[in-house]
Amino acid sequence: MEANKEWINELNVFPVPDGDTGTNMTLTIMSAAREVQAIERPDMESLAKAISSGSLRGARGNSGVILSQLLRGFTKEIKTVSVINTTVLANAFQRAVETAYKAVMKPKEGTILTVAKGMADKATELVGQIEDLEKYFRVIIEHGDYVLSQTPEMLPVLKEAGVVDSGGQGLMEVMKGCLDGFLGKEVTLAEAAAPRAEKPAQSQSTSVSTENFDIKYGYCTEFMIHIDDSYDMDKEREFKAYLESIGDSIVVVSDDEIVKVHVHTNDPGLAIQKALTYGPLSRMKIDNMREEHQEKLIKEASKKAAEEAAAKAEEKAVSAAAPKKEEPRKEAGFVAISVGDGMSEIFKGLGVDTLIEGGQTMNPSTEDILNAIDKVNADVVYVLPNNKNIILAAEQAMKLSEDKKVVVVPSTTIPQGITAAVSYMPGRTPEENLEQMKEEMSRVKTGQVTYAVRNTSVDGVEVHEGDIMGIDDSSILAVGNDVADTSFQLLEALVDEDSELISIYYGADVTADDAEKFLARVQEKFTDLDVEMYSGGQPIYYYVMSVE
Repeated sequence: MEANKEWINELNVFPVPDGDTGTNMTLTIMSAAREVQAIERPDMESLAKAISSGSLRGARGNSGVILSQLLRGFTKEIKTVSVINTTVLANAFQRAVETAYKAVMKPKEGTILTVAKGMADKATELVGQIEDLEKYFRVIIEHGDYVLSQTPEMLPVLKEAGVVDSGGQGLMEVMKGCLDGFLGKEVTLAEAAAPRAEKPAQSQSTSVSTENFDIKYGYCTEFMIHIDDSYDMDKEREFKAYLESIGDSIVVVSDDEIVKVHVHTNDPGLAIQKALTYGPLSRMKIDNMREEHQEKLIKEASKKAAEEAAAKAEEKAVSAAAPKKEEPRKEAGFVAISVGDGMSEIFKGLGVDTLIEGGQTMNPSTEDILNAIDKVNADVVYVLPNNKNIILAAEQAMKLSEDKKVVVVPSTTIPQGITAAVSYMPGRTPEENLEQMKEEMSRVKTGQVTYAVRNTSVDGVEVHEGDIMGIDDSSILAVGNDVADTSFQLLEALVDEDSELISIYYGADVTADDAEKFLARVQEKFTDLDVEMYSGGQPIYYYVMSVE
């Protein structure tokens, strides 16, 4: 998962720079891995508990939560058995799928759930037909790949964008990793990541200028050697020394039958000729890194920005301090997910007790949200996810909270969350407040302006890499080359005859001067509406706008 997360991220339907399915699934399963690693004397029950608990608490985003639920259902079925056979596995697959489907309010076919269900059905079908577990696994995985390939036929938006479901692809990477584990293959991260390791090691800058980069060796070369009996450690040292004389970024990993080789060199033929002296080759792959250099630098800039945001979020996952014990417990409190200093200040001004830095590019985990809830000294805690990809994690945190009533308000955007916070009325029951918040949020239409990271077509709208896009919750409403013009077109699409208020939040990449000019343009056009402008400070999105 770690080696392939960026590739999975790029399968996002909308070509926005915040596709994070691969990242979320990786963080989720790594949380489970840490729990497993901490077990001193593992048995089936302790392993099952660690996998279930670790993945749930580390779950991020919808894909991460669904993955945690698949693992939870699977481990519930196997935790009491001493021998695993095809019957046990088939039952565990089915229970995994049942658990995951229950966790999703409105399951949609053509997603990770469909891929999981396809494999579970195949696992059940094969019971009594195949007893050899390796063959059993391979047939199931092959069928999973087939179901994944059909997801564009189930979801037209996938077909139009030319991608398969990213969560389903992530699940298949997990399954293939499981098969490697079953077969005893210990694949190091360096080896697994080698096909995607073309970035120059010396690059530390987020600049897309090529003047700071020098690719000394231009070809990423990979292959496997099927060795004969004469290959030993002396020959391996000799081979590594030769590779070091013609290149760098060398990975040579061997077992009794094969040697996996990765090297950056200016003459792949020399590496291949030397390798042939040890045995026949297979899985040869040569990529011209200089040819792809500029594109990769641009992607690296986006990745670096996301990593910095993630590091910042890790340092201060929850911004508010724990309440003092001597303070009386309040009737109600709020937790909100926010991004951008300006947005956070708005929530603080509305009385939100605890803020979690997150949202796009870095979804908080179930445990992050649970910790934030614990810090609020109140009988009832309202959670504002403010992102549709965080609602499931918030709902899991709600189930885990023990000493207070938690209400998850299904806000999918920050403007909706602001409206919900404003709508809270002391003295009402949690149920009454939730209904009022949902009703008020239903009146809010949100638009966001960002840039496209690849070419695609969505709902018949052609988008090219670098275009400025205006999107609402489900579609692309405006495309252009200018931020202000595209933002204005988006606003025109959102406003209708019932609109009364326009709220505009400008991001970190928009100057105050440009924001004022845009505000004047909007006020001149929509003279009958109230128009408000705020500094949101959010990354990635030039403007976030709401119309009520």
